[in-house]
Amino acid sequence: MIIQELLNIYTSCTLCPRACRVDRTKGELGYCRLPAGIIMDCALSHHGEEPPLSGTRGAGTIFLSSCNLGCIYCQNYQISHHACGRELTVLQLAKVMLDLQKSGCHNIEPVTPTPQTPLIVEALCLARAQGLTVPFVYNCGGYENPDIIRLLDGMVDIYLPDFKYGLEADARLFSDAPGYPQIAIQSIRQMVRQVGDDLHVENGVAAHGIIIRHLILPGRLENSREALRLLKDEISTSVPISLMSQYTPIARVRSHPQLGRRLIKAEYSQIVDWALDLGFENLFVQDVNDHDLTPDFNRDNPFDPSR
Repeated sequence: MIIQELLNIYTSCTLCPRACRVDRTKGELGYCRLPAGIIMDCALSHHGEEPPLSGTRGAGTIFLSSCNLGCIYCQNYQISHHACGRELTVLQLAKVMLDLQKSGCHNIEPVTPTPQTPLIVEALCLARAQGLTVPFVYNCGGYENPDIIRLLDGMVDIYLPDFKYGLEADARLFSDAPGYPQIAIQSIRQMVRQVGDDLHVENGVAAHGIIIRHLILPGRLENSREALRLLKDEISTSVPISLMSQYTPIARVRSHPQLGRRLIKAEYSQIVDWALDLGFENLFVQDVNDHDLTPDFNRDNPFDPSR
């Protein structure tokens, strides 16, 4: 019933807040430029997620093509800014999920599933009927339609949303995402209603709950402060927050007056201290260094450390 309700949305697409209302079943393209099908770049065991997600055997990450955000600095720009890739049927995607579980991955984690949610959920149900038991992780950009998130109740084990922006101006300028702060808060509120405001871990591996990610941008500390303030006031200080220091300028922003450089330790420390002062109880933190963590999706393994 829920799957059919989701599939029907393709005919007048409102899967994300942009509500393009194009009929994707007839080849009409909206902001994401995706048809009513599954377009995937690659699937692999990923060891670069938060420790409870990567565990010892990796997260079963499915990198999907395109995105409903237009982040000018996206490290996955090779696939997120394009709608090309491998076209899969629902049965084929279900097999991808089962193969990731068979390889030992701790979970199944589609990245930017928002524009492809109906068929992903259908594949998930097929995979579960065929023996998929590991948790399903919904790794999204936070710019979600709360009504769609509501339909996912009972389907998602772990929500992994970004909360990129506390400031509307930054959301518009850097991601072409009007209304992002309040829309993301509404969506995260719905996620928390479904899975709670914490992360349940069994034997060092996440089983159920939520982690909210926030990428700290250089020179935009007020955006980070406001994002954390909104999460405190509107969600909870118990919710796990992953404060990400890994921002690396891609080619198109290297001449940008603020985004053209890496984050420095003093900036990162300020935001960690701010989060602690606000009373957040569960923080994932990172080192600040000059390592280039930008994946290369032209390689078989985009995260190959030997590149």
